[in-house]
Amino acid sequence: MHIRKYDFDFARRAFLGKAGALAGAGILTPLWPLIARAGDITKAYPEELLSIEAYTKGKIKTGDVITADNVETVKDLLTPIAYKEVKEMGRRIRIVPTTTDITRLFPADYLEATLRNNGKAKLDADGNVVTADGQPWIGGNPFPNAQTGIEAFANITMSWGRHNNALYAIRDWDIGPDGEIGYQYDFAWVEENTIGRVGVESPYLAGHEDKLRYQTVLFTGPNDVKGTAYLSTWYADQRKFPDLVGYIPAFKRVRKFPTNQRFEPLVAGITVYLSDAWAAGDPMLTWGNFKLIERRPMLAAVSDNWHPEHPNWEPPVHGGPAGKTFSETAMELCPEVLIVEAEPVGYPRAPVGKKRVFIDARNMIYIGCHTYDRRGELFKSFEPAYSLYEKGPHRDMTGKHTTWTWTGVHSHDVQTNRMSRFNQVKSIVGGIASGRNIDGLYEKYMTAQAIRRLGA
Repeated sequence: MHIRKYDFDFARRAFLGKAGALAGAGILTPLWPLIARAGDITKAYPEELLSIEAYTKGKIKTGDVITADNVETVKDLLTPIAYKEVKEMGRRIRIVPTTTDITRLFPADYLEATLRNNGKAKLDADGNVVTADGQPWIGGNPFPNAQTGIEAFANITMSWGRHNNALYAIRDWDIGPDGEIGYQYDFAWVEENTIGRVGVESPYLAGHEDKLRYQTVLFTGPNDVKGTAYLSTWYADQRKFPDLVGYIPAFKRVRKFPTNQRFEPLVAGITVYLSDAWAAGDPMLTWGNFKLIERRPMLAAVSDNWHPEHPNWEPPVHGGPAGKTFSETAMELCPEVLIVEAEPVGYPRAPVGKKRVFIDARNMIYIGCHTYDRRGELFKSFEPAYSLYEKGPHRDMTGKHTTWTWTGVHSHDVQTNRMSRFNQVKSIVGGIASGRNIDGLYEKYMTAQAIRRLGA
């Protein structure tokens, strides 16, 4: 007979006991000291938080598929919109084992920097992340053991993709309420961090220390949007709005856009706003009233979501009225998720009244984001999937390490029931291929001259 050391409700009581307290991650022992020693999270949580079978008392097991028939068993582990998608729209979610080896949840250089720089970050008098001596941040998660909402949010904001730079080749499908594809776009999302750089001699891009990042989105197809590009320049001071310029081929010029114009679709039919990116698409301090409202286990798509069996890494699809609404997704039981709420204090005309961001305590990456309109009604879900890029004989490399990055996103406007599902693919129209830590990316994609040249 298997004798349980902790009864089934132990974790629930433990999370309730941490509510409102300045407590770090971990139930049985603090998480990050354990990770620093062993790189494994097993001793930080009881069995019921590391095994979906234990959590559900055998009703759901690894390898099972969550459907409308059994979703009630895991309703408390899903975001409200994910539950609705499974219950009402035919979405299916494949269950995979909980990841206990922390090296499988990070890019290698970023994890090394997080461990090396643990304890060296602080929030200055303005709320910006700096080192103990007031210098720009030097790399990795500044607050791996986040105890407040703004600390947890800073871990997402300071480095979106957790590489020094990245070029994401993205294929997007926009599905209407009838389940049919109304629009399909190919675009490149390009980002370059200028501070907090990892795995290199200096954490700063020389001459750009007053910035946080440059980011460009460039559409390559279809022909009616080909060449459309937007460039955001983010400042290290998170109270400042980014500079936003764009190139519109029809006008054949680069024009400046209002700095707070971040809550509009990038192109016709898409549900994605600049504000949505990484659940932190705006400077951190243009949002406010951060609250860490809850800690609890959840299901999240953080592993086994790469599809190298498709020559362009595109996943199978299913669900919705025409079987095209959802990408295949694998989810695992995350033992501890931080739910952070924030309000757009810098955007008086924003259609969003607040957002709730769900953050995996193991690596401090967001696993979902719900926005609410000004009436407090659910508006949109922005749900990512991640993976270590290895599967069977297939492996993708970033330098000398196996790639870790995002694989896809479901962006669901539940008020209009429009879905944008997009995936990081191997390459897109125009010959642009996905990659990370690429020399010359700033010069090629992230200046006004570059987006004019690319769009011409």
